[in-house]
Amino acid sequence: MTVQPPAEAPVLDTRDVAAALRGGVRDLDHALEFVRSFAATWSGHSLCPSDLIDHQLDDEERQFGYPLPLALREGYRLLAGRPELTGHQDPLVPVAGLGEIDGYLVFRRENQDAAFWGIPFDRLDEDDPPVAVRSPQDGWLPFLPRMSQAWVELLLGETLFACGIEPERADSCELPAELAPVLGQRYTRVDLPDLPHWVGPQDSPIRWYAAPGRLLRLDGTEPLGWLHARGLTRADLAAVRADFPCQWVN
Repeated sequence: MTVQPPAEAPVLDTRDVAAALRGGVRDLDHALEFVRSFAATWSGHSLCPSDLIDHQLDDEERQFGYPLPLALREGYRLLAGRPELTGHQDPLVPVAGLGEIDGYLVFRRENQDAAFWGIPFDRLDEDDPPVAVRSPQDGWLPFLPRMSQAWVELLLGETLFACGIEPERADSCELPAELAPVLGQRYTRVDLPDLPHWVGPQDSPIRWYAAPGRLLRLDGTEPLGWLHARGLTRADLAAVRADFPCQWVN
């Protein structure tokens, strides 16, 4: 079974991620629509479902002897084989790399294997199962309630940390406590849950914020959280730096 987009589905405007995700990721169709639009808007890449990947996933199902969740399959049909979009900080594993760790089906890994993202094996019969992350310190932690949400977060994160982006479009800083209120005043919280950072409690929670043409992620809170920013254009990132006059990395 595959999910097909409506014949005349409206184009989702993802210049403002917070607006596009207002109310959260509603369902799998909404997640896939967001992924397609975000990839086109922020990275200039068009995405189409791949029948070849679908056949490879069938082979994996036969090898492992269990069905793959619909949400996992549909995200792979769009994003597998696209390392320019998903192969940076915490890459999507290739279809042939799907495997088990501690009773979880692992589909994503930190680029030095410090952390892994997976679906509990006992939830694989669900169309849109929950996702957990394995921390070196704390073991497996709940990450997101639904795989469809995890596709959205994966693409946001990999775009934020993509290799080869000009310094004028991406940057990071330690956010002083006195500047933290600016996030709520000038940016809108993206409707994703608080997320655990695999590094540990000191870098948690992960929270996403946005404004048109600007995407931000805050890791941790007091006294210093790390703020990561990505601009749709160089001017957008310059505006973020102006909003937070602190010591940026680039």
